[in-house]
Amino acid sequence: MRAEVLWQTGRLDEAIAETKRTLELDPLSLGNDDTLGLEFFLARQYDQAIEQEAKVLELDPNFTEAYYFRGVSYLKKSMYKEGMADFQKAVQISPGDTVALTGLGFGYGVTGKTVEAQKVLDKLNEVSKQKYVSPVFMAKIYSGLQDKEKAFAWLEKAYEDRSLVSVGFIKTNPMFDPLRSDPRYADLLRRTNLQP
Repeated sequence: MRAEVLWQTGRLDEAIAETKRTLELDPLSLGNDDTLGLEFFLARQYDQAIEQEAKVLELDPNFTEAYYFRGVSYLKKSMYKEGMADFQKAVQISPGDTVALTGLGFGYGVTGKTVEAQKVLDKLNEVSKQKYVSPVFMAKIYSGLQDKEKAFAWLEKAYEDRSLVSVGFIKTNPMFDPLRSDPRYADLLRRTNLQP
């Protein structure tokens, strides 16, 4: 999808416009509706992201990714109760879903619940024994915990296994904002050809 290439390379306004055009052709596409919410989140348009993901959840109240992107948008607006409720709902719907667990762990980190965040990290480690779990998910939780050293260690693993760009959206993802001022972040962007 063209929009995905646009948002992964930081061309968010173009990505949003592209997805809106796609939705004009297929207004009931859950995937495209959710993608638009993601793009609003990446563009730091959190109110629009929350509103867009609410539309997705009206169409399908079990769409876990919509809870995830709405949840992280709530957190970015310091609406912690609402964000955590969305993450918990996503995990309730799909207990082993790695995206849902990542949101929950990130939320615990952001809200200072270190023990709970560690339990989610342990759960993801358990899941990784059964199926692939991108190191990016661990990095997001450590970013929420403000543990830069561990976040960068996991981002380096993601770079090595080539999941960094496809899963991380590292050029634009607000979940990694606590890491952006570190020179290692600019180096990762350079090595993935996503310079700022």
